[in-house]
Amino acid sequence: MQDLYQNLNQMISFRHAVTHDPIPLDFHQHQDHYEIYFFLTGDVHYFIEKQVYPLQYGDLLIMHSNELHRPNFQSKKQRYENVVIHFNPAVLKGFSSPQFNLLDCFNNRVFGEQNRMRLTPQQIDDIMKIYERMETHSRAQALPGSEILYVSAFIELLVFINRTFQNQGKQEEQVMIPDKLSSLFTYIDENLDQDLSLEVLEHVVFMNRSYLCRLFKKHTGSTIHEHILFKRIAKAKQLLREGSTVTDTCQLAGFNDYSNFIRTFKKAVGLPPRQYQTQQRRV
Repeated sequence: MQDLYQNLNQMISFRHAVTHDPIPLDFHQHQDHYEIYFFLTGDVHYFIEKQVYPLQYGDLLIMHSNELHRPNFQSKKQRYENVVIHFNPAVLKGFSSPQFNLLDCFNNRVFGEQNRMRLTPQQIDDIMKIYERMETHSRAQALPGSEILYVSAFIELLVFINRTFQNQGKQEEQVMIPDKLSSLFTYIDENLDQDLSLEVLEHVVFMNRSYLCRLFKKHTGSTIHEHILFKRIAKAKQLLREGSTVTDTCQLAGFNDYSNFIRTFKKAVGLPPRQYQTQQRRV
């Protein structure tokens, strides 16, 4: 517990942001951290794995570290406001009880599904009060006990989120992805070690490659190449954590050129594969 308070900002980061010209973001994951995303204003469709969620005021998104995601801004020069919390799930050891697991809503659901919770006006009011307390305590770290109140508010937030998740059940997903793209996502996930060139993919979904690329860009805000690249990086990270050699990882994740794999992995992760694997063994 002492380590938690000494490294509080690294373990639980809180950010309330407002911008009038949001910068497009690439597909990304958060290594070893989970994300809680609360949407306030903007014109955003949020892509998570194979789902696209058109967001409205008060929508809550939850993502664990392996779920690929990105916001797709529908218009420029818009006001974009959200609250985002990234946290290391290790901080919750000792806070959950046998009857209530604070990570349940992150871990005990189908991968890439049920990421969004649509809150009632009362729930939005309740969660905003928790966020306000977290923001107040994060700014008052010099005051005795502020760090304890900050963590306490965060635990209250997780209890709120899990109760909401459990009570609402599986909502009807507002999926905006055409069936052709859903089939494409599935094929890519299942064939990362194979040839995923546009020539191959257009035959998989029986669609002209130019139209396929435009359709993909429209619904995800990114390119097929970028999506495949980040999927392969995510696969490589998983293989390295599981003990695969760097050479085998290169092949199994679909990188046929070893030097390109090393360079691409380091650019995306910040560490070369072998160093990343060594770091993970220490965790």
